[in-house]
Amino acid sequence: MATRKPISLVKAEDTQAQTWPDEPSRFVEDYVDPFILWCVKQGASDISIQSDRPVYNEIHGVLYPGTFRKIDAADMAVFLSKIYGPEAQARLASGRDLDVSYEIRPDRYSRIRFRVNITAILSKGRDAAQITMRVLPSEPPTLKDLSIEREVIDSWAPRQGIVIITGPTGSGKSTLLAAGNRMLLERPKGCGKMLTYEAPIEYTYDTINSPRSLVSQSEIPRHLPDFASGVRNALRRKPEIILVGESRDKETINAAIEAAQTGHAVYTTTHTMGVASTVQRMISVYDMEEREERAIALMESLRLIVTQALVPREGGGRIGVREWMKFPDEVREKLMDMSFTKWPNEIQRMINQYGRSMERSAEIVYEEGKIDRIHYLYLASSTGS
Repeated sequence: MATRKPISLVKAEDTQAQTWPDEPSRFVEDYVDPFILWCVKQGASDISIQSDRPVYNEIHGVLYPGTFRKIDAADMAVFLSKIYGPEAQARLASGRDLDVSYEIRPDRYSRIRFRVNITAILSKGRDAAQITMRVLPSEPPTLKDLSIEREVIDSWAPRQGIVIITGPTGSGKSTLLAAGNRMLLERPKGCGKMLTYEAPIEYTYDTINSPRSLVSQSEIPRHLPDFASGVRNALRRKPEIILVGESRDKETINAAIEAAQTGHAVYTTTHTMGVASTVQRMISVYDMEEREERAIALMESLRLIVTQALVPREGGGRIGVREWMKFPDEVREKLMDMSFTKWPNEIQRMINQYGRSMERSAEIVYEEGKIDRIHYLYLASSTGS
């Protein structure tokens, strides 16, 4: 197919503003991986492929066109089939968005992995699609890489109980969990059998040296229909550690609590902001008549909640700012001695004794000159702390 000289679509001398020099007049599957690899080499952290628009690369938070030509319906069909499979369009038509992982192997020794979301959209009065691809590191970071506080690290590995990582979409929850998994795997005695249930699988642990650990990763819904089914599956496989990608319905929360109560360490995430609001949200999924019973079961199992937000760092990049609270025996007993309706206020009162509020964490990084005042004020008011 004919190629052309790269053309800048923005007023800049930066090579990031150049489109793919090998762009064809029509995409076929053989062109998809080379094009995506070129985007990665340009420094893209995210790649957006949308009907009736050029492909865009996000580089350091700025969008740059990656193609000169707009993606038409035939091109989009090729991308969907290559990245997800021939059933992609039918599944989008059923009203579902699609989460999947994608992998490219440039050679026999290396691979590049992506987290992919595919969503149906309306474009020019007709059904269309947007594919968002996030580039994943080749291996999980360490907790030290993420500058995780020592108090959080020390509370990360309970023998049994639930650890919850919370925050909005794009706040680094999966990355933080993966870093925690790496720490568990790299302990001198390993961590035994670890089972993860994710949608999609973002990080793999093939390169982590852990001769005394066994990791098994399942993708929802590719391998099992939902997270609750994953936890029930785990209980039949005798693991020490269970990772549940997200707990957003009572079936999954019930299964996670059951796993924790039967001697397992359970790690999961929610899309909540703040320790108190996380507890409140997890209780609120239950009907009124069962809330008190399930609230007690949840509190008996809780060991640690960490809320993370990512905000721009002064000088470039982003920084994780965290609120967290440990739930040792004395905290759980004190809370269970009062009505669960009073827990949010009591947690807010206790948080700086058994953890750190988002307001205090934001104050620390602001005083260190790592974030500006606008983001400090935003974080200080974000969790009600």
